[in-house]
Amino acid sequence: MTKKSSHRKPSLPTALGYRMPAEWEPHESTWLAWPHFRNDWPGKFEPIPWVYAEIVRNLARHERVDLIVNSELLEKRARAVLEKADALSDNVRFHRWRTDRVWTRDSGCIFLTPSDVEKDTSALALHFQFNAWAKYPNYKHDEKVGKRMAKAAGARVLHPMSGKHRVVLEGGSIDVNGKGLLLTTEECLLSTTQQRNPPMDRVVYEQMFTDYFGVQTVIWLGEGIAGDDTHGHVDDLARFVAPNTVVTMIEPNAQDENYSALQLNLGRLRAARNAEGHKLEVIELPMPRPVVFEGRRLPASYANFYIANGAVLVPVFDDPNDRVVLNTLAELFPAREIVPIYSGDLIWGFGALHCMTQQQPVAGSQ
Repeated sequence: MTKKSSHRKPSLPTALGYRMPAEWEPHESTWLAWPHFRNDWPGKFEPIPWVYAEIVRNLARHERVDLIVNSELLEKRARAVLEKADALSDNVRFHRWRTDRVWTRDSGCIFLTPSDVEKDTSALALHFQFNAWAKYPNYKHDEKVGKRMAKAAGARVLHPMSGKHRVVLEGGSIDVNGKGLLLTTEECLLSTTQQRNPPMDRVVYEQMFTDYFGVQTVIWLGEGIAGDDTHGHVDDLARFVAPNTVVTMIEPNAQDENYSALQLNLGRLRAARNAEGHKLEVIELPMPRPVVFEGRRLPASYANFYIANGAVLVPVFDDPNDRVVLNTLAELFPAREIVPIYSGDLIWGFGALHCMTQQQPVAGSQ
């Protein structure tokens, strides 16, 4: 965990009065991309559009859904599925843009809001470089999604830089409390094999988080969960649920391959302090039993929930711990509906609810 100084470069977002808001702050909309790349769910694609329909149905009751579709034909197919699922409404807005995959959390832009709600400041979006987690060749369409999202939202686009290097960063690799704290992992950002930003070290990342997100303190966790295709994204590990409260995954079975890494992350969170020097409230969530398909362990985790305006969508896996987690989140979000979404098929694509969504906050939300 590292605190940053208050020195700010005058032309960068923090100095201009912007910050990255917490996910629970009011949304203008949620961005999604309709599934079409069958190879992301080989042998299991058929149920995926229906899972999406259930997600859209629940989101559209609380906020607008901006739905990206690959073509006019795919829009017609999406509309037909949504209509059958009672999920098609005026709160769903379609955008015909080509995509390679549907993981909008990582390929989309990150919207910022003004720190001072009284200040007349134009909307701003950060469009980081996207390279498909440094492992897939088909990402050229996805790399353009962030800029298109920002334009559709009427936001000015900024491409974060480190020196002459455009920064590669996925939204799933970070989580913020909107009050100066940021969670991330060493495995994702600092590993010598991750191939995202070879010139950047811990100090450079922390300065970038300060300059672009308004972050004062970075909490570094260690490794991600087994089966994670993204080199340790934090949204499968630990999430802020209030300014001073974080939930974190633990593995009850000491023989499980996730046990040691999650215990080490738990220790780091218990030792962390907020910007005022106070301890965080750390709430433990149990992992589901291992989800294995075709001999491969999948990154099934309850931490991949999504916080919408009036609801929290939670991945569930037909596991006894589903109820434990749903009850815990209901206590943490008493004003929001807790919506379980069966993700046993969805996770075969190596992502779940948080990976597929990207929030567009209300300008000037607090």
